[in-house]
Amino acid sequence: MDAVLLSGFASVKEGEKAIDLGAGTGIIPLLLSAKTDGDHFTGLEIQSDMAEMASRSVEMNDLASRITIDCGDIREASAKYGASSFDVVTSNPPYMIGGHGLTNPDSAKAIARHEVKCTLDDIVRETASLLVPHGRCYFVHRPFRLVDLFTSMRNYGVEPKRMRLVYPYADREPNMVLVEGARGGNPRLTVEKPLVVYKSDGSYTDEIVNIYSF
Repeated sequence: MDAVLLSGFASVKEGEKAIDLGAGTGIIPLLLSAKTDGDHFTGLEIQSDMAEMASRSVEMNDLASRITIDCGDIREASAKYGASSFDVVTSNPPYMIGGHGLTNPDSAKAIARHEVKCTLDDIVRETASLLVPHGRCYFVHRPFRLVDLFTSMRNYGVEPKRMRLVYPYADREPNMVLVEGARGGNPRLTVEKPLVVYKSDGSYTDEIVNIYSF
């Protein structure tokens, strides 16, 4: 759901190029290619098997002309692609700090959830370098890391511009947050109305249905 919600929150305009850092199986580039008018989408994933799966999905959907999947380290993204190479950066970063308690820190699940291969600061640093001036970034993260995210964004000259909290139920605490930032943007944060995932009976709310169906 993180990826689907991020694809509904992000905007890639006609003629723009976007990159997804930590692309996994490529779901965000695939969804954004269908939902937006962006010109080209790149996915960067450090795990070779995941990158291969993402590449196969791109080929099976006849999207090779619009989506490129690369295997590589997020920490070296700006060196790989060059500074100011993208109009939009998206990422669903690992939300757990470090590898504490992990029995296998090299497992795919551990790498996706824990800061094993890169940190939040690494992602924001590379995002700032990859973006063109006033380019936009979109993150989906956990509310308990929100201060870390905003601090890192400000440290690298990416101004938080828009935020939306995601609640599993209307009477529960939020368990996700969607954030938009702009490289070199002016200080002004818009907090959008909450996004509630489930009705009291456990079915999706109308807004979630719309995001999934687009």
